[in-house]
Formats: sequence, structure tokens, C-alpha cells
Amino acid sequence: MSEAKEINSAPLTPRSGIASPYTAPLTPRSGTVTPFTPPISAPPSQLHSPSLSRSPLLSFNENVEPIKGLNGTNRTPKGSRPRTPVQFITPFASPLRRAITPLASPLRRALTPLASPLRKAISMTKLDPQDAWLPITESRNGNAFYAAFHTLCSGIGIQALVLPVAFTILGWTWGIICLTLFFVWQLYTLYLLVQLHESTETGVRYSRYFTLCIAAFGEKSGKLMAMFPYMYLSAGTCVLLISIAGATCKILFQILCGPDCTAKPLTLTEWYLVFTCAAVVLSQLPNMNSIAGVSLVGAITAVGYITIIWAVSVAKHPLPGVSYNPIRYSSDIKNVFSILNALGIIAFAFRGHNLILEIQATMPSSEKHPSRVPMWKGVQSSYLLIAMCLYPLAIGGYWAYGNSIPQDGGMLTALYQFHGRDTSRFILGLTSVIVIINALSSFQIYGMPMFDDIESKYTMRKKKPCPWWLRALFRALCGFLCFFFAVAFPFVASFAGLIGGIALPLTLAYPCFMWVVMKKPKVYGPMWCLNWGLGVLGMILSVLMIAAGIYVVIANGVEFHFFKPH
Repeated sequence: MSEAKEINSAPLTPRSGIASPYTAPLTPRSGTVTPFTPPISAPPSQLHSPSLSRSPLLSFNENVEPIKGLNGTNRTPKGSRPRTPVQFITPFASPLRRAITPLASPLRRALTPLASPLRKAISMTKLDPQDAWLPITESRNGNAFYAAFHTLCSGIGIQALVLPVAFTILGWTWGIICLTLFFVWQLYTLYLLVQLHESTETGVRYSRYFTLCIAAFGEKSGKLMAMFPYMYLSAGTCVLLISIAGATCKILFQILCGPDCTAKPLTLTEWYLVFTCAAVVLSQLPNMNSIAGVSLVGAITAVGYITIIWAVSVAKHPLPGVSYNPIRYSSDIKNVFSILNALGIIAFAFRGHNLILEIQATMPSSEKHPSRVPMWKGVQSSYLLIAMCLYPLAIGGYWAYGNSIPQDGGMLTALYQFHGRDTSRFILGLTSVIVIINALSSFQIYGMPMFDDIESKYTMRKKKPCPWWLRALFRALCGFLCFFFAVAFPFVASFAGLIGGIALPLTLAYPCFMWVVMKKPKVYGPMWCLNWGLGVLGMILSVLMIAAGIYVVIANGVEFHFFKPH
């Protein structure tokens, strides 16, 4: 038996008539040989376990019998407590051995299960085994660059082109102030979501926005609050992308064909189908990390076409007789609702919060290198570029067109409508191509939650990953289902304010409530008051924006041409 194991043995009291294992063997006076009981040793797992999860076997017994030799004399020193094992191993009693004993070692006290870095590192990687089969969490080798590509591609897009429409109601001053407030607010809620992604206490990574809502609010409340807006922002954005990209494909054909073209063009529904087929083919990339290159292309094209649109509009100077006076109506109620609808349009311009946890889920995480550090770096760099795009687009677009900005389509429609003849066909064609490529790229990242949700139903039922052919079938089904809704409801783009009001809780309110529930800040402290105030304000604004969006749609009138896109 090794000496180290004897040191860590429990100081059990031997029976009388048997020599103590801590003393020299005694020779019996009679000729008989007394059997020798070996010391009881600790299991090797307790000596070498990195987690040190089990308690040491050393213990003290207040009622210890004296150890007696063969002659009946008391071999135990006086006193009710036995000596520690260290005092019995005088041949080996070096300062080093005293330092490494379980009782005297300060290292052991530091390496308790709660304080062990190894235990924390293990708990930080505690994952659902099913995650390895799903497209969002199948690969976890992302980095800050991938996070920046995904965030920029999902955070800026077609919806930003209607920002100048909000300025026609709010005017210069309040338009810029509201845009800045919403930008700072949504950037703060992004920070909250990045911090809430992983819990160092429970060891759980919340890889989906929907999962975090359920963990914070409970299963029933979480599903009720987040299911509709979460899936709407995913599937609804894909429907909107098909509508806008299909219309842009038709415009691109007209630009390339020229005014004297005799070729018969495709109908708008057929252009929808062309774009959907291309999006379905590209959607066969297996997981979120595999579309990092696609997101990079989407980010570059988003910055590109937004820059081209506002730069061309500003270079052509303001329209003749342009007016910058905020639009006002005779009814005070209509004025109030129009202002709220304008705020909903600004809120609609900020998207991507429903994907931020999914993007962070593609990154590795440990105690020393938590995923929130590179993720926040990626978010900061991407939103710096987003700010550099949104402010020139909103201010420059309103300066160029004033109150004449089209309500449906915003800056893209204004470019073709007011500068379609005095702008080169190359610039118009390049803008159309970039818009189509961006829509194709954005479709992939916004479609990923749909693909992930459908595949999760299969893996939960079958307890195995989806085969490649079934995965391809699921994604084709999702793509063509979005195509059906784009054809059936082609007027979706006219509900920008209403959509912004529906999506606002996910962007501005829910993250604040989830922070209070999960982080439990001090009641009535600064963080508690800030998050409760922002959350309540966000919910109030959401209700008012939804009511205003419905009122504006009814008052201004929208042509509900079902199954007749034009």
C-alpha cells in the first residue's frame, strides 16, 4: 500500500490485540502469529479526481477507544482526540508533506467544487445533446468576425429604406432625436442579450431567443409572449424579402432590356418563383457557421446599395419645390396616431434581435474565454457600420425628397421614380443587382430559425439527426411556403409601422424584463429601475404603435389584392 494512500486514510481505531498500523509491529509473547489488518485506503478516484467533488475521508471521532498493545498497555496518548496522521509518520514528516495533507493544504480549500475553475469550465460547456444535430448549434467554431458578418447582415436591410418616411411626420429635429434614442435603446438591449446568453451559475447556454424567454418567464408565458413575434420576424421577413426581391428582379429586367425591348417579360409571380428557387438552393448549406461567407456578402451588399441610393439621391439635389414641413392633419387623433406610426417605422428599421442569441451560439465558450467577449466585439463593429449607413440614409433621403418620399418602398422606389431617367442604366442596374443579392443572403440567416425549429421537432421525436434528404425537403418546404404567402399577401410591405409595433417587445422590452428575472439586481437599485422602466415603456409603445398602425392602414386605405401581386 502506497504511503500517500495511508496518509489520506481514515484514522479508524483498530481492535484490541492487533498492533496499530502507525507503530512498529509488536512481536507476540506466545508462539502464535497475530493477523495484521492492513490500513483502509481511500479510493484512487478521490486522490486524482480533478473536481474534488467528494469530501475527504479524514474524520475525527470524539469517543475513540485507546489503542492497546498485546500487553494491554495504552498506546494512545492521553486526551479524548487522537493525533492527526501527520504526527504518526515521523519518518516522513517533511515540511512538504505537511503542506500537502488534506487538513493543512490551503490549495484544497481553494479548489472546492464551487471555486474550481475546471468545474466552471465544464459547466460552461453543459449542452443539450440534441444541439449537435440542429443547424444553429451544429458547429461552434465561430469567432468575432463571423459574429460581425451575421450581425451586420441581419441588422441592416431593405426595411431601413423607409426611414425617411418617418421624417415626413416627425420633421428634422424630432426625427433625428427619435432615431438616436431608438438606436441607443436597441444597442443596450443587444448588450443585455449577449450577457444573458450563458449562465455561469447553471451552466446553460441559451442558444435561441425563444429558449431564453421560456427560461425567464416560464414555459406557458414564454411561448405566449415570444412565439408569434419571434416566428413572425423570421418567416415574415423571408416573405418580405421575396416580395421586394421579386419586384426588383422585374425592374432589373426592364433596365437591361431597355425601352425598345420586344421580349415578353415574366409576371411578378414568376419573378417571385425565380427568386424563391435560388433562395432554396442556397439554403441547403448545413448550419449557421457554414453561411458566414453568405452573411459577409450580404453585409457588403447592404452597405453598398444603401450608400449608392443615398449618395445618388443627394448628388441629384433636392426635388423642385420640396417641402420639409411635417405632415399634419385636421384631426388631433389622426396626428397622434401618425406620430406613433412614424415611431413604429423607426423601430421597424432595427432588426436582428431575434437572431443575436443564435449567432452567439455558434461560438465556443469557456470560463477563461466566454463567448460574450468576441460576440460583443462583433456587435460593436457591425453597429458602427450600421449607424454610418442609417443616418446618411434617413437625413440625406429626407433632404433629397422631403414629403414627396413614397410611402410604399421608400428610398428604392424614389430612386426609380424620380431619377430613373437622369441616372445611368449602369448605376440603376448595379443597385438592383446588389439589392437582389442582399435579399438572397438575408433570406438564409432569417430562415435559419425556421429550419432549426422544424428539424428540432424531428430530432426530438426520432432521437437522431435529420438525414440530408429530409433536411433538404424541410428547407424547400419552408421556402415555398414563404413564396405562397408572398403571392397571397403582396401588400405586406405597406404595414411597416404595424410590423414595427409587433416586433418592438422582442427588440426593446423583453430583454429588459429577462435581465431583471435572471440576474436579479438589487430591488430599487439603478439597474432594476432602468430595466423595469425601459421594459414597461417598450410595452406601452408597442400597444400604441399597433393601434396606430391599424388606424393609419384603415384611414389611408390599403388595396388588399390577394393573390394579385403587382
